[in-house]
Amino acid sequence: MRWPWLSFLPGKPSLDPRRLEQSGRRFCAVAGRLAALGAALALAACAAPAVVDVAVPAAGAAGPVRVADERGLLDSRQAAGAVKRITQEGKTDLLAEHLAQVEQAVRSPLALGNEARLLVDGPQTHTAMFAAIARARRSINLKTYILESDEAGRRLADILEAKRAEGVTVNVLYDSVGSIGTPPAYFKELTDAGIAVCEFNPVNPLKAEGRGALNNRDHRKILVVDGETAFTGGINISAVYRSSSFSRRRKPPTPKEGWRDTHVQVSGPVVEEFQGLFLDTWEKQGCAPALEKAGYFPRPERRGSLPMRLVAADPGEGQSELYVVLLSAIDRASRRAWLTYGYFVPDERMLRALRAAARRGVDVRLVLPGFSDFWAPLHAGRSRYGELLADGVRIFERRDALLHAKTAVIDGVWSSIGSTNLDWRSFVHNYEADLIILDPAFAGQMEGLFREDEKTSHEVGLGEWRRRGIGERLKEWVARWWEYLL
Repeated sequence: MRWPWLSFLPGKPSLDPRRLEQSGRRFCAVAGRLAALGAALALAACAAPAVVDVAVPAAGAAGPVRVADERGLLDSRQAAGAVKRITQEGKTDLLAEHLAQVEQAVRSPLALGNEARLLVDGPQTHTAMFAAIARARRSINLKTYILESDEAGRRLADILEAKRAEGVTVNVLYDSVGSIGTPPAYFKELTDAGIAVCEFNPVNPLKAEGRGALNNRDHRKILVVDGETAFTGGINISAVYRSSSFSRRRKPPTPKEGWRDTHVQVSGPVVEEFQGLFLDTWEKQGCAPALEKAGYFPRPERRGSLPMRLVAADPGEGQSELYVVLLSAIDRASRRAWLTYGYFVPDERMLRALRAAARRGVDVRLVLPGFSDFWAPLHAGRSRYGELLADGVRIFERRDALLHAKTAVIDGVWSSIGSTNLDWRSFVHNYEADLIILDPAFAGQMEGLFREDEKTSHEVGLGEWRRRGIGERLKEWVARWWEYLL
């Protein structure tokens, strides 16, 4: 397969097919001789994809930035003026160069006139989401990777059923793999209440009907209410979010609750992009009933002053917009690049960007998980610590709560919040959605949250890392061979 969205990037291929092929062959040979790992591991590894055909020619020419507000797309003169104002307010050269170069790689325009509320952890996010649903007058569109029938799912069902009884249109799209443990009776209850429910890429081949590749999952978390308010981030509908990771009365850390995550609530013209993304997926999946798009787009209203852009990943089109825009921002960072990611299995191009930024004096910091609900991504990411630390990247592990957030803040002006992890699954296999916000004040909130995570984390030093035991090194070695699938 080919990934044309990478054509924006300069330099060598980030996912070198020769390297992948050589790595796969080496592992097949070595695994066959390792009795400790067993024959099953060797066979599974040999069967894993060994080659990814990625074309990465030189960077394309920068183009004019598309800008929209509540009136629609601005003309070229107005758009150029808006970009100039945003750049001046950000007090950094990052934005002018960055926006122009990534323009050809993203579909949505830069939307002006929005407001945003940063939401931290599950209790605050679920409260805000359910309150917005309770205020709905016309429509509720919800798509999520995990929709469980636990206490969070029960609260959601009750409020959705109540709104449907009031005459509000309710559409729910959930991922078949992410919600595989949810009893069918839960979804039947929603359907019986008049709620339209759709399963994304069903695991059951009798339901699949050619909707898409089984390995391509919808990892997005999007809620749109009345076409006026939208939510996105990393938070699913699950009881693991029943408590906050910053609670003073926290129990010992566990993968079962108290997850550390980040979400955002927005209003303004950018909500049109969220609505369009939901409706587009609903249509492509052949969900029933077919939705009349005209009824889901009220006249946009200016709600604030924030410039935003929704970026998406679509493996069907070989596209990961967050990968492109994040790399561009890191490459142009001059002061700070602070990243918080629950799953960190970066490819070579992302590693080079982080290391190069640190070497040129940028304050590069990573807040990463100290434990996880899945061992392999944790250790595959740790296998990269040595080279990052040696180049001056600072790494902090949050060990008091399971970290699941996916955020970045760069040069005090560029922020991202969404569902995309820094791993191959998000870059290549998953449908994702992330919001980019270009504003110093909002970036200040993001940096404040980053410092709170940093305070509760353990900083990993290079000397400490070099002294780790053989058991940890073996886990890293094994996990590293599987990184393409993680």
